[in-house]
Amino acid sequence: MNPAETPVPPRLADYTTLHLGGPARRFVRAATSADVVAAVREAEDAGEPVLLLGGGSNLVVADDGFPGTLVRIATTGWTRDGEIVEVAAGQEWDAFVAALVEAGLGGLECLSGIPGSVGATPIQNVGAYGCEVAESIVSVELYDRASREVRTVKADELGFAYRTSVLKGTDSGVVLSVRFRVDPSGESAPVRYGELARTLGVEIGAKVPAARAREAVLGLRRGKGMVLDAADHDTWSAGSFFTNPIVAHADVETTLRRITGVVGQDVAVPQYPADGGVKLSAAWLIERAGFAKGHPGPGGRASLSTKHTLALTNRGDATTADLLALAREVRDGVRDRFGVTLHPEPLLIACVL
Repeated sequence: MNPAETPVPPRLADYTTLHLGGPARRFVRAATSADVVAAVREAEDAGEPVLLLGGGSNLVVADDGFPGTLVRIATTGWTRDGEIVEVAAGQEWDAFVAALVEAGLGGLECLSGIPGSVGATPIQNVGAYGCEVAESIVSVELYDRASREVRTVKADELGFAYRTSVLKGTDSGVVLSVRFRVDPSGESAPVRYGELARTLGVEIGAKVPAARAREAVLGLRRGKGMVLDAADHDTWSAGSFFTNPIVAHADVETTLRRITGVVGQDVAVPQYPADGGVKLSAAWLIERAGFAKGHPGPGGRASLSTKHTLALTNRGDATTADLLALAREVRDGVRDRFGVTLHPEPLLIACVL
């Protein structure tokens, strides 16, 4: 047995922010990039499916667990060369952002408080409060499972779009490290999000000290139950469960007419420019479809957050089946009322919505 392999695989519930998921058939902890590559190669050679686990903040794992090898990416640390910082994939994201801000480096502060690991950020193009990692990523070092080689992929090859990249939905590339460009002036990225601008008391597009922006973002996230707290079941979630839907240009008029026909002609529907169409607010649609904060799923063991309708939460003794039942109820309710289909943001492992 590999020295890093756990003889009795633990439940994934112990490693996910939802606190849900059964055991993997095999569990390996990889403390270096070489260990990650070796563990993936060994599983492949054995014909085993592989699940990569970082911070566990973007996974919904079946109650029966994962029928293969789970590789826990436990690499940590970063190095800096001028404006470029290279970070290990397993490094906790918010600890890294906090250290950047403390060192007087700006650019990522609006992404403060997001749970999970650095390696997950390019996969789903993590974003919040008007910023995305795509704006700062220079390149990614990954293990290419097809060629069985480690290679560097530049940012313009990653196909970044809203909450996605070419790495999402495929396990062909295993992220080992990520390189970011930071601002040594200590200034934040331009403030683009209205709620954050109002909190900071600045105009859209303004810059503020990175530390001030981080403090404001953390305050806003805490108010929505989006900063992890083991004692607060509103944080037992995968963050925003549904992505904001993008309606194609050709369908915008019909969709908006249907929505206003339900909620009233005098109601302004939140909408934002997006590639190929218009982005709507999933949280707004969920609330107008009749799902209030704290809305319970069947049995009440899973519910919408009491602070934010976009988060589906484990109230302490939920199962993955409970959570998915609630997700289906919300998805179907929005679709039936408005004709808009919401799609999950977290990865569904050995289960379907």
